Amino acid sequence: MVSALQCTLDPDTCEPTDTLTEQAVEFCQRVGSRATRVSDIVGRQDEAVYRAIEEGIQRVNGNAAARPYHIQKWAILERDFSISGGELGPTMKLKRLTVLEKYKDIIDSFYLE
Repeated sequence: MVSALQCTLDPDTCEPTDTLTEQAVEFCQRVGSRATRVSDIVGRQDEAVYRAIEEGIQRVNGNAAARPYHIQKWAILERDFSISGGELGPTMKLKRLTVLEKYKDIIDSFYLE
């Protein structure tokens, strides 16, 4: 599973910035992190956030109908999904094929081990 952190958008270009949204910063604070930027977290730089996400995944897996539906590997992307980035359509629906192509290396790394 790949996931993106909520970040603010540049008002001129509508591109995702490195700055987390207020809600994302509040989440980080609740789990014991001081992160305010995506780059503070990505690449396991902030263990508190990764631990909180892992605990959430374990709760979701506990409610899964069967083991094949468990989330086993995951990664946080360096930038949020956006219309300008091509991952979202005009109605904010995820373009799955675009995400699969754009993040192919990350997704393929899940299956190397």
